[in-house]
Amino acid sequence: QVQLVESGGGLVQAGGSLRLTCAASGRTFSAAVMGWFRQTPGKAREFVAGFTWSGTNTDYTDSVKGRFTISGDIAKNTVYLQMNSLKPEDTAVYYCAAGRIPGPFPDYYDYWGQGTQVTVSS
Repeated sequence: QVQLVESGGGLVQAGGSLRLTCAASGRTFSAAVMGWFRQTPGKAREFVAGFTWSGTNTDYTDSVKGRFTISGDIAKNTVYLQMNSLKPEDTAVYYCAAGRIPGPFPDYYDYWGQGTQVTVSS
């Protein structure tokens, strides 16, 4: 089992920045892939960014390219999502996920955090 705990969400004005943190614990060696997803009420969970600890795969959804950066500190078992130039449409609950297969589909990920709310005001 891998436990994931997100933090860093909050309320920010459009154009501002936030950094989300995901702390992993447990059998973290089994999670070669880390990702961030987001979800708004009534919509499916959407892939935001993902990477492999080996550094071979890093991917972003088109709408956040150039604004968001995913990174990780393997010594701390922590993953970050730096979000700059935030827009109202970035408002969502953001989830950290861990799995073994890289990709944008939620089914690829075995473990999920509880989510953290990000609200961007216009």
